[in-house]
Amino acid sequence: MGPLAGVRIVELGGIGPAPFASMLFAEMGADVLRIRRRDKAGSSMNGYEKRHQLLNRGRLSVALDLKTPSAVALVRKLIVKSDALIEGFRPGVAERLGLGPEECLRLNQRLVYGRITGWGQDGPLAAEPGHDINYIALTGALHAIGRKDGPPVPPLNLVGDFGGGALYLAFGIVCAVYEAKVSGKGQVVDAAMIDGVSSLMTMMYGMHAAGVWTDNRGSNRLDSGTPWYDVYETSDGKWISLGCNEPQFYDALLDRLGADRSALPVDRHDRRGWSAIRTYFTRKFREKTRDEWCSIMTGCEICFAPVLTMAEAPLHPHMKARSTFIEHDGVVQPGPAPRFSRTKPEIRRSAGSEEPPTEDVLREWGLTSADVADLRAGGVIS
Repeated sequence: MGPLAGVRIVELGGIGPAPFASMLFAEMGADVLRIRRRDKAGSSMNGYEKRHQLLNRGRLSVALDLKTPSAVALVRKLIVKSDALIEGFRPGVAERLGLGPEECLRLNQRLVYGRITGWGQDGPLAAEPGHDINYIALTGALHAIGRKDGPPVPPLNLVGDFGGGALYLAFGIVCAVYEAKVSGKGQVVDAAMIDGVSSLMTMMYGMHAAGVWTDNRGSNRLDSGTPWYDVYETSDGKWISLGCNEPQFYDALLDRLGADRSALPVDRHDRRGWSAIRTYFTRKFREKTRDEWCSIMTGCEICFAPVLTMAEAPLHPHMKARSTFIEHDGVVQPGPAPRFSRTKPEIRRSAGSEEPPTEDVLREWGLTSADVADLRAGGVIS
């Protein structure tokens, strides 16, 4: 049983960060019930099978049309029995459905109402549509990512949707559930991606204020500006990564490269010499294959790693030793994280598992047989 065993959460189904946060809760042991749209109940969505839709793993679901009063009434019954609710609609949608925070907190004063949006619940842009790339653009994060003299590079949707969005939503809900056990009162968690991403940028903003981080992309310590914190192509067209910030790691790198130190700048922090160091590293790493460099560099206190593809990563010996990736329902996928010494997280259901009968699911959440019969007779559940 995971560390959140006994916690109950209703998830109003959405896309991206809300399902990801719900997946994390389920793997930590919480009982999460996903309310999905009735027109999304088919076996294939987004062009691929249910078993590959990994953000839906770990929890049960029921299909409801939340535009009908009877379906909303059912969700309200579930909320009474819940510790938290997660919704990822645009501002005002939940209120129009009759499932806004005021209504839900009247039903259950201990409820934690978790909301995830890009722009937040208020402000001039709150009602505007957007996606991860737009939200990280407004925070300064997107501008900071990319090569010198090149355009900003979108870092997948890891920074906004999942890092600054879902993880801050999950953290906020856990904090509020913990506080509610003391105060007896729930509250609203307004998790805006622009807030979370800005929080992730705290160190960089501190360095910017100190004058040691510039807005010139690819010119700073951690953005490929320094030649010893970068990636280099090998002779077989693959790539390796270096993170030799500390002097001892840089010295170890030069040793393993067999570098002629007299040909390199004495003070590596003198920016005037960075071009020469980069040119030297570029030439050296093109002399051997990626795997040959792994044999030379690994275990030598360098801060070195190969740049693996998504097909290669699960096969790396370190990843295999830790079971970072697992095979579940025939699909290779990341396992639950983080790990606990006593309360072990787990995937209790694969994304492609057949749903049990809806009435069984609702009975688990405390509804009576009479309740279920009424819902079926009214067409609320199929």
